[in-house]
Amino acid sequence: MFRAPVWRAVTALAVIAISLILALVSAPRLGLDLRGGTQLVFETRDSPTVKADSAATDRALDVLRQRADALGVVDPTLVRSGERRIIVELPGVLDPRQAAEVIGRTAQLAFHPVLGNEGDVRDENGGKLRLGPAAITGDGIADAVQQSDPQRGPGWWVSIDFRDAGAWQRMSGAAACEPVGDPKRRIAIVLDNEVISSPPLDPSIPCRTGISGGSADITGSFTHDEARDLAVLIKGGALPVPLTIVEQRTVGPTLGAAAIDASAKAAIAGLVLTAAFIVAVYRMSGLLSTLALACYGLISYAALVAMGATFTLPGLAGFVLAIGMAIDANVLVFERAREEYDQGRGRRGLKAALDRGFRNAWSAIADSNVTTLIAAGLLFWLASGPVKGFGVTLAVGVLASLVSAMLITRVLAHAVIGRVGPRLSGLGSPGAVRTWLTRRNPQLMKARRLWLAVAGTLVAAAVAGLLARGLNFGVEFTGGRLVEFATAKPLSADAAGQAVSRAGFPSAVVQASGDGVTVRAGRLGLDDVARIEQELERQAGEVTKRSEEFVGPSLGEELRRNALVALGVAVSMQLAYLAIRFRWTFGAAAVLALLVDVTVVAGMFAWLGKPVDGIFLAAMLTIVGYSVNDKVVVFDRVRELWSPRSPFVTAVNSAILQTMPRTVNTGLGALFILLALMAFGGDSLRDFALALVTGIVTGTLSSAFVAGPLAVWLARYDRKPPPGPPVKRRRVSGAVV
Repeated sequence: MFRAPVWRAVTALAVIAISLILALVSAPRLGLDLRGGTQLVFETRDSPTVKADSAATDRALDVLRQRADALGVVDPTLVRSGERRIIVELPGVLDPRQAAEVIGRTAQLAFHPVLGNEGDVRDENGGKLRLGPAAITGDGIADAVQQSDPQRGPGWWVSIDFRDAGAWQRMSGAAACEPVGDPKRRIAIVLDNEVISSPPLDPSIPCRTGISGGSADITGSFTHDEARDLAVLIKGGALPVPLTIVEQRTVGPTLGAAAIDASAKAAIAGLVLTAAFIVAVYRMSGLLSTLALACYGLISYAALVAMGATFTLPGLAGFVLAIGMAIDANVLVFERAREEYDQGRGRRGLKAALDRGFRNAWSAIADSNVTTLIAAGLLFWLASGPVKGFGVTLAVGVLASLVSAMLITRVLAHAVIGRVGPRLSGLGSPGAVRTWLTRRNPQLMKARRLWLAVAGTLVAAAVAGLLARGLNFGVEFTGGRLVEFATAKPLSADAAGQAVSRAGFPSAVVQASGDGVTVRAGRLGLDDVARIEQELERQAGEVTKRSEEFVGPSLGEELRRNALVALGVAVSMQLAYLAIRFRWTFGAAAVLALLVDVTVVAGMFAWLGKPVDGIFLAAMLTIVGYSVNDKVVVFDRVRELWSPRSPFVTAVNSAILQTMPRTVNTGLGALFILLALMAFGGDSLRDFALALVTGIVTGTLSSAFVAGPLAVWLARYDRKPPPGPPVKRRRVSGAVV
């Protein structure tokens, strides 16, 4: 009895010390939506000669990495995603046109002899040329660099070194045999089927001798940036397969800084409100759990930086949300300890009641956290982009909350509880909610048909919204481009719409609020965005692009399909887990109630016209985890109370009443965090918080008024007998001879 708390304390101190060291020595890795920059997602396509498999994609990735390094981008990130996709993150690069042009061009370079000027190929000046077969391709280039020399005059050129000096000498020697002024004396340098330079050979070059040394200069009145970009393409080499941009996101640095500031404010405000609430309810035990909650934040942060996880805006939202969810385990333990102390009428003592509270709450804590981990795993597996970060953060938060509640809170509570009185400890009284419920003892299950009718009415209203208005899918699911501009002067929606129409897009969806204008259209190119920006500047003065997001139609369809698959798999896995862990009737009741929660949230977004995007998917899967979490706690208590001597409907009613204090306190803790997100977060985080607030409220109510009645109704189809009383094993000491 003495050694276990000591080893527990040593383990807790070791976890905190390691987390503190990791947090101090490791710098967080911020995503582009927080530090600004451009993310490009390329998809490889089959060429006439090469199939776009994983090997070809890896070779293309090497070429892109050389180009990104040559561009001088600080800390670029390039990774392969799946078999045919490459994700390129370029911090600080805010012009997606330049990034896509240099990084993603196929760059099929070739040197061609000129056979005459009566062909169908245009040179760099617009003249006609007839070209012979390529004599040297991009694979024959050893190096390329931009150069300038004031003694040679203004401008830049690109100096090239050839791998095969003999091939270049033979090609230049053959062209030098033509008379000066003859077009056949020129050599055409072709990049991606376009003549970028076709200079004539200098008259001093002798026939058949050519240019020795294996080097040449490409001239063409280049600027520094043009010469640098051309050198990058040539040096990087040709891509083995063509690339197509299927997704692009650009975020300005000021927007990222504002997001960090908003998330920090939300975290501080939510933590202060949650700490004040839990201390007011549980007194000294609440204060100890608040200290454990601070350790939870440290452990979560240290785990994320140690994993090298990228902090994104949805990830920060998940980190803040997990603070509210982390108190759930503490609340479960404290409520069970209150019950144990109250049932023993104080004879067992506070420490014994607390030990029994930790032991009896473990089943519900484990089951509820497994359901949340299922939702987090689905987010990581099926989502893309920043929403993956939300899934990682949520999973780490769940595991860290277990360490915080079951280890750190337990160590602190054992050190203090027993040395203070029952009233100050917060465990000596059943609490206001439990006292009221015990005195009134409402028979909720007598009106179960009424509760199901109310739920059916809400579902009908939600379905009507989905059918009448439909969901406002964002570009992430429909494909297209979404651009957000900041204007020096406020513009009305009509004025902004007229400007976008003059730019050539009368059917674009335009929204204006304060100093911001948002434009969304299906077919909107990078040059079109620049044209819209110019039109807005004529009416609103200086215009700055805050963010830009592009999703190709094929990727949008894929993401929309994955979202539906994610929700379907989430519901199926929850049903399977509950059926195995409890009974199939419990699982079916929980999943049907869960569908009510999801339908109500989706219907509300349909009626309000709120955007449905990846962050909404993260919110919905979080609601799935939270809702099932709540129902697991209720059914875990039903299993404990139900016996052959007690009718099932009585056990369900008692379980709902006994777990309601935990449900109310946990829900309020999460709501404090979400209200802080709504107050301080941006538009996307407000929608995220709105979905979760609605989901938590409906999920809490549906546990009592939908899942409970459904479980009673389905019990008639369950032939499995009630669980018997737990068998207590007697310890026998002695020896066997």
